[in-house]
Amino acid sequence: MNAMEAHRYELAAKTENPLGIAAFFSEEQFGMLEEIMYPKRASAGNCVFREGDVSDKLYYIRSGKIKLKKTTEDGKEFIISILQAGDLLCEPEDGMTQQHSYCAEVMEHTELGVIQRKDLDIILYRNGDFAMRFMKWMALLHRITESKFRDLLLFGKPGALASTLIRLSNSYGIACPEGIRISLKLTNAELADFIGTTRESVNRMLSALKDDGAIELRKGYIVILSLEKLRGICHCPSCPQCPKEICRI
Repeated sequence: MNAMEAHRYELAAKTENPLGIAAFFSEEQFGMLEEIMYPKRASAGNCVFREGDVSDKLYYIRSGKIKLKKTTEDGKEFIISILQAGDLLCEPEDGMTQQHSYCAEVMEHTELGVIQRKDLDIILYRNGDFAMRFMKWMALLHRITESKFRDLLLFGKPGALASTLIRLSNSYGIACPEGIRISLKLTNAELADFIGTTRESVNRMLSALKDDGAIELRKGYIVILSLEKLRGICHCPSCPQCPKEICRI
């Protein structure tokens, strides 16, 4: 990938994903990350890494989407997150384990910038302000995960589904005359994998939400007609306690 192509990808990522990693650094600091990236391409259906692989790299998504999945001992799959252009795929280093705890599956043709963890460590050691901003970004990831567990555990499956739809709207929502159209097309089985339930249960809950006027389905896409109704189901805390930077998928 030449410099012009890379610049085009960065501009697109910043425009389409204002919550991406670039938003947390100055242009100069983000340039430090760009300098240590090397390009990698991945096709749909392949895995960037699998659960148990060595976690010695970070992956900046220049284009495409990546699904993070966790598999239980009995073979049940859970979707942890779906990342898009502008996001940085990074599993925190705890100094104890160097293995990935989940799988990163490519959903569509994806262009990546790969960062060796040892190269990132050099930047962190040499640049205190960069290290502080990176730590704040890592803390944000922790809060996102914590808030997902809150919604999954406290308000039942309807609350977990409502929370997932709100998060999808913040990450992939497009304003339309009727409300917010989620541009990411997901099957009911995939929605079920987000909240640890069955496809049949999601079918029933989506039907109830449609009957209540909270959502509607158009050509396979979910359109949120009333965010307030969804927020009421999952007792969604209001901003600034839970800003969009936290409430994302």
